[in-house]
Amino acid sequence: MSSLRRLVTSGSPLEPEIGFSRAVRIGQYVSVAGTAPIADDGGTAGPGDVYAQSIRCLNIAEHALREAGATLTDVIRTRVMLVDITHWRDAARAHGERFGQIRPACTFVEVSRFIDPAWLVEFEIDAVVATSDPAARAS
Repeated sequence: MSSLRRLVTSGSPLEPEIGFSRAVRIGQYVSVAGTAPIADDGGTAGPGDVYAQSIRCLNIAEHALREAGATLTDVIRTRVMLVDITHWRDAARAHGERFGQIRPACTFVEVSRFIDPAWLVEFEIDAVVATSDPAARAS
């Protein structure tokens, strides 16, 4: 594997089973995989609450961005997937709290379901870091 390719894990047991990473960074580009509202104990965070689940998804995704050497201000695109699009405003409120000043390109879509039927929302995030050298950003 190229030394330019950096894989970020969240520790999910699904990562090795499916063969994916929470995030991947190549050069200045970072992509965060579809991020579900998984609680620290492995259950679902905020059962039945799209806003609470959105906050959890964004917390996980933001942590992955930081592990990859990026920040929210580097985000250029988000995708919000909901099992019931009529609840888009709940997810949008959480999105706006994080990205109101950053204003990345954003798409909301309705999906039929997720792996766990308790999940109501997932987020994907793409970022472009100002420099491809994470060490240079830290200084």
